[in-house]
Amino acid sequence: MKFRPCFLAWLVLCAGLNISAFAANKPHNIILFVPDGLRALMVRADTALTMAKLRDEGVAFTNSHSLFPTFTMPNASAMATGHYLGDTGVFSNYIYTGYPVPGAGGSMTPFLESDPVLGDVDEHFAGNYIHLDTLLKMARAAGFNAATVGKLGPSLIFDHTERTGQKTVIVDDSTGQLGSIPLAKWLKEDMIKAGLPLKSPTRGPNGKPGNATTPGTLMANVKQQQYFVDLFDKFILPKFKKDNKPFVAVFWSRDPDGTQHNQGDSLLKLVPGINGRTSLAAIRNADDDLRQIRQTVKALGLEATTDIIVSADHGFSTISKQSSSSAAAKISYADVPKGFLPPGFLAKDLSRALNLPLWDPDQRNAPIALSAHSKFANGLLGKDPHDPLVVVAGNGGSDLVYLPKIESKTKLHELAGKIIGFLLRQDYTSGLFVDDRLGLFPGTLSLKDINLQGSAITPMPAIVVNFRSFSSGCKQPTNCTVEVADTALQQGQGMHGSFSRADTYNFTAAYGPDFKHHFVDTAPISNADIGKTMAVLLHLNLPNQGKLWGRVITESMPNRKMPKVIKGTLKSKPAKNGLRTLLNYQQVDKTLYFDAAGFNGKTVGLNSKS
Repeated sequence: MKFRPCFLAWLVLCAGLNISAFAANKPHNIILFVPDGLRALMVRADTALTMAKLRDEGVAFTNSHSLFPTFTMPNASAMATGHYLGDTGVFSNYIYTGYPVPGAGGSMTPFLESDPVLGDVDEHFAGNYIHLDTLLKMARAAGFNAATVGKLGPSLIFDHTERTGQKTVIVDDSTGQLGSIPLAKWLKEDMIKAGLPLKSPTRGPNGKPGNATTPGTLMANVKQQQYFVDLFDKFILPKFKKDNKPFVAVFWSRDPDGTQHNQGDSLLKLVPGINGRTSLAAIRNADDDLRQIRQTVKALGLEATTDIIVSADHGFSTISKQSSSSAAAKISYADVPKGFLPPGFLAKDLSRALNLPLWDPDQRNAPIALSAHSKFANGLLGKDPHDPLVVVAGNGGSDLVYLPKIESKTKLHELAGKIIGFLLRQDYTSGLFVDDRLGLFPGTLSLKDINLQGSAITPMPAIVVNFRSFSSGCKQPTNCTVEVADTALQQGQGMHGSFSRADTYNFTAAYGPDFKHHFVDTAPISNADIGKTMAVLLHLNLPNQGKLWGRVITESMPNRKMPKVIKGTLKSKPAKNGLRTLLNYQQVDKTLYFDAAGFNGKTVGLNSKS
């Protein structure tokens, strides 16, 4: 079964939207507020009053979707371009680039949440590794004011090729540090006059993850985010108001994501996991930032001309580090509880199964001894770390496996088959997706089936491995999902990246002149739709690059009707042990939405009967 969103369908949608009616008026401003890692069902009056009010007064998107792999940088790329990941090439937070990245200490598996790393990767891939124009780049070219403020990495991706800082205002964690994007001249002058530091504050205690014996943070990221929201409210929005030009601005709140990752409420315990006091404080922190922004918009007289879209990049889960099948979990490590999975367990397990030496790309390709593990869960397998046979990019709730070297199609198919056969026998695996150019493998689905194979110019993974997830027993399983995670964080802390509905179910809402009021939108939407819809509202003409588009969320706009929704399940052929990769999806016209995927009984939210 092949899914192909087509550009013709987009043209038909545009005609139905009556774009000429929009064009007759000056486009409204847009503020995109991203509460990183906010689960949809965690927004209530007692947890996040501002977001709950915005949702109830405007449009409540009750069927929203993060793109898989459910990580920050992939979904930021979707919001910034309106494309699925097969076109953007941002397959996870850690990817394999095929060359040593200087800004990542020479690693071939760099962490993309870094201004220097994004600059290096852009330079290597012809000046733009995403190979698509972003929303803010097009907006400023069309005469809009543009700004992006907040979390390092996803904030920059909205205009990552503009490294002067003078065309789009860019402020993030690294502002004022070596390798950062310079402050806009006018902003720098205003900050100096106001006596505000030109260097972003650190996260302080909030940035401490702890270890296997010491709990992580017990506080939200208040200080750093207050700095960002003050810049946004007291300098950027007033300047944009004074300029009397339409604007588009992104505020990317690190909370609740950063705090949920590092929280120390649940060291080595699955309960309360990410539902403890510290995580709830992080949700309130993000909510407080949105409240301040809404108050400023109203005080500046911008409410009638400004749309506010709130969309989290992904959901969240509690980490499990337990497996009875993993050889890596049976080894003793100095810093890992006995019997627990170490960081980089997938790479270690594959190294043993394939009888290949293992190297750490994030430690200058140092060999990884039997009783040691990698620094960031990444691994290079083969006799020569500079020319590996297998690369594992460890990310958390899912990992990427690359096969970069072998030229013979027969040998490539054979190696992929060995890896897949091994993964099908592991208790931590729940669903495999394979580059169909490697051949057909029972028990797996194709990367094409989940829109991961398109026009991207970065190296494409050969296999995407989804890890097992389960509920810890609350009334709303997506609020208390636990997932096996390949990470340096501890059991009981927080992670995402899996194909569970807990990780794909992100919070999304919208309020403003271009949206209906008091409307519940039950149709499926995704973060790619957010980017596509913003472009249309801003009257921007997206270039015809790639084919994996999101759709314009027309039903959320005045006088528009709900679309027809089709639901289904795609099933692979069974493997020898009977396992099938199942994929629950929804479809609107030619646009696909992926609810959950994996093996029956091993992924939260997966319905094997639909």
